Amino acid sequence: MAEERTTSLRPRDPRRLGPYELLARLGEGGMGTVYLGRSAGGTLVAVKMIRADLAHDDEFRRRFRSEVERVRQVPPFCTAEVLDADPDHEQPYLVVEYVDGPSLAEVVEERGPLTSANLHSVAIGVATALTAIHGAGIIHRDLKPRNVLLAPGSPKVIDFGIARALESTAAHTRTDQMVGTVAYMAPERFGDDPAAVLTTAADVFAWGGVVAFAGTGRTPFSAGSPPATAARILTRPPDLSGLSGQLHDLVAHSLEKDPANRPTARELLDLLVTSPQQAAPAAAALAHQPGLAVAAHEAQAATGYHSGRQLTAIAPLPEVVGYTEDSIVTQPVSEVGYSEDTIITQPVSGTGIFTRDRHPRRPWVLPFAIVLLIFAVLATGGMAVAFWPSVHSSGGVTEGPDEQAPVLADPLTKKRLWQASDDAEEKASCSFRGSLVVHRETKGVFRCRGPADAEPDNLQAEVGVQLLTPNSCAAIWVRFRVNQGYQVRVCERNVYVGTHKGADIEVLRTFPLDDSPIGVGAPPTRITITVADDILQVLRDGELVGEVEADDQDMRTGRVALGIYNEQYAPVQGPYEVAFSDIKIWPVKR
Repeated sequence: MAEERTTSLRPRDPRRLGPYELLARLGEGGMGTVYLGRSAGGTLVAVKMIRADLAHDDEFRRRFRSEVERVRQVPPFCTAEVLDADPDHEQPYLVVEYVDGPSLAEVVEERGPLTSANLHSVAIGVATALTAIHGAGIIHRDLKPRNVLLAPGSPKVIDFGIARALESTAAHTRTDQMVGTVAYMAPERFGDDPAAVLTTAADVFAWGGVVAFAGTGRTPFSAGSPPATAARILTRPPDLSGLSGQLHDLVAHSLEKDPANRPTARELLDLLVTSPQQAAPAAAALAHQPGLAVAAHEAQAATGYHSGRQLTAIAPLPEVVGYTEDSIVTQPVSEVGYSEDTIITQPVSGTGIFTRDRHPRRPWVLPFAIVLLIFAVLATGGMAVAFWPSVHSSGGVTEGPDEQAPVLADPLTKKRLWQASDDAEEKASCSFRGSLVVHRETKGVFRCRGPADAEPDNLQAEVGVQLLTPNSCAAIWVRFRVNQGYQVRVCERNVYVGTHKGADIEVLRTFPLDDSPIGVGAPPTRITITVADDILQVLRDGELVGEVEADDQDMRTGRVALGIYNEQYAPVQGPYEVAFSDIKIWPVKR
């Protein structure tokens, strides 16, 4: 199992960090790269190396040092134990227990909802972990199925990368910073002050979302876009069809809008393990997992026994007059490329997230003004389906069509800015079949005929991408002129970023899509490429894939091009085929 979830070290990866030998890559995220490592004593560990640009940010180092001190106090009850850390290393790193098991998200996506006994073990395990985490004065803040590993013995909650100590929630968080995963964020997290004090009740809300996903295969407020999901979290009851019994009621209580009405993690654990209504499910869940039973008992003992309050009826939602799904101010689903794991975040200065003029781009931002606008629309019974609105310093909200209009846009459904073409010698073509379909019979590169318009040197391009045959890769060029430019190649399991000069394509970085490969024939994936000054950044469905330096002096300007390439070790004979839809290009500022 471990081999399937690791990839080889890349040429530029370090071979050691402090006393730890690095063996392979486990994954990569917004804060850094996680490696499989080996300690001097031969123990396998997970080593999280912080991104280079964050490593040189003194404020981040202070936040990281404070975070590590707190996290090391969390007892290892259904959590990945923190073993070591060096916040002052040239490349700061955190060392945690290596957990050899798939994530809850992977299991549900591959096999469907969990059986009753397995579902209760996940519910107990995550409640146990939260009891330990909260007991140490920590809020996890990004609890989701991908941060729950189903290890032998008991589930393990991982990744305290954005946790903050309770008494210093706002100490290291500027007013322009808010991080979380939309589908599991509590209503109070969408307030107008991202630095406002957050409580452990937000993690309990996320527990409800995780358990609902595990038991039904979907999130309880599932919608077609981040703002629509946020609106449901704020205004609608959860969809818990598929859950039954007291577990249904516990999840419903954990998802209450008012944080004061939610049980604590410790109360959840007590109700799951010791209440008469849960006796049979708990016994079945713990029968073959003695490690989970021990962890739950130790977490209870460490935090003191509760009397076990009886949960009352679910608090009713305030009645909203004139509400319909179409009342939400949002982007159409076809233009979002939404994933339930989409991160919603406001960028920290210096972390490499770009903005298009004055408006934040992906990752998603949900200002409180949007919430006010939603309720204003609902109160008037109005119908408003629009693009993401602008938010000005005066507090007013406008659609801002002139400011938001891209410099270039083409739905790619028929011949317009991009053209159909056919090259018999290359055995390749570009045609329109509801989207721009690029076809090639053999291995190689082919570009479609696109607009010759002058485009900004610093730009952001978004386009929907589908892979229609195995080993096919959608190729997107930026700053492309005189047969050279930067190439982003989007494949099933990897995204490659490199330079393309004449016939030579040099890969600068490979970003594996370990947790969520792009399925052949799957719905469009939204790819966002931002190139500004000396940085090129790639996002997929709003989540950062990676970034590289774009400092080649020969490639400072040029256009965006679309085409096809193939996976690195693809066979010579295809066919290879990809599709593009709905491209938009904006100017950006660093």
